[in-house]
Amino acid sequence: MRTGQLERKTTETTVKVEIELDGKGSYQVETGVPFLNHMLAQFAKHGLFDLSVEAKGDLAVNDHHTVEDVGICLGRAIKEAVGREWQIARYGAAIVPMMECLILVAMDLGGRRHLSFDVDFQAERIGTFETDLVREFFDTLVSNADLTLHIRSLQGGNAHHSAEAIFKGFGQALSQASTIERRVQGVPSTKGTIG
Repeated sequence: MRTGQLERKTTETTVKVEIELDGKGSYQVETGVPFLNHMLAQFAKHGLFDLSVEAKGDLAVNDHHTVEDVGICLGRAIKEAVGREWQIARYGAAIVPMMECLILVAMDLGGRRHLSFDVDFQAERIGTFETDLVREFFDTLVSNADLTLHIRSLQGGNAHHSAEAIFKGFGQALSQASTIERRVQGVPSTKGTIG
């Protein structure tokens, strides 16, 4: 079982995350931010991960701290679950259509932190959720998971559709990249090391 878990408590949030990479797509998510709950459910379901997220944050201030800290914890849990055995495919990508929107997500689990985020949301909010927080979530996740992630809108439209396609694509790309590849000898790099 390739699992990762993290508990983190600050003056702003309390977050607990558990992920199993070789799951069935089951999820239990309660962050206090309904749209984030919905997006994390999409990530788990379409990546076939078993995911548990519990978060309590200073939502009276706004959603920012909760979204950011869930990203931190999920990133660290992913890093732990992938581990350092490196008998993995390493790369993953998905192109996800969601109605009129088309999103590209590509990643490298090669130990280098980089986020390229090229999505121009056509609304500042999805309900009460600030669309800027989608980038913020992935920025903190990438920094804590030590991965390279490219997210690009190939065709824009409804902000909800774009965000949902991003999280579905992230799940699918991570599922591919973290797949055990029995043919890999040593680490998947000609340098003999990752990072």
